[in-house]
Amino acid sequence: MNEAQHIGALEAMLFAHAEPVETERLADALRLSVGEAQELLERLQKRYDEQESGLALLRFEPDRWQMTTRPYYGEMVKRILDTRRNAPLSPAALEVLSVIAYNQPVSRSFIEQVRGVDSSSTVTKLLEKGLIEEAGRLDLPGKPVAFQVTDTFLRVFGLGSLNDLPPLHDEAGGTVQEENRDDEAEQLEWK
Repeated sequence: MNEAQHIGALEAMLFAHAEPVETERLADALRLSVGEAQELLERLQKRYDEQESGLALLRFEPDRWQMTTRPYYGEMVKRILDTRRNAPLSPAALEVLSVIAYNQPVSRSFIEQVRGVDSSSTVTKLLEKGLIEEAGRLDLPGKPVAFQVTDTFLRVFGLGSLNDLPPLHDEAGGTVQEENRDDEAEQLEWK
């Protein structure tokens, strides 16, 4: 196969798979080295960007790729698919997602402590939508379930990784994220 055929094969595999795929899996399927596959994926991503294509190639950390439609064309895609609109996320859901994304992995009690209200039903709804997932159990009394955001969360919000989240600043110049982690670290020391 020549380079154009390899890129065509990558497009076909990414389109058919529909979920993020590791570079190594794509390289194995093409019988190429990971480095060669990586270079072809970057070229394909650049081509989509330069052509202002309706498609985009997203890279998720640590090393996964997914073909998606550009958010700019989202409304038109919805119209052609004639799908029922999903209800927008409630302010409570957005708050819970923010707490999890900036502090993950976190327990339900941590979420409730930050928000000051019961968040059980909101966490359940976010699990059902696939925006968060269980991330094991924390080494705390009672071994509470920990939650983290999913690749679906990253895709829905147009992020390649959690590093793309905007920084949260308080009035004093530190980040809220750092303070929340410090608070949780202090709580762990006392338990």
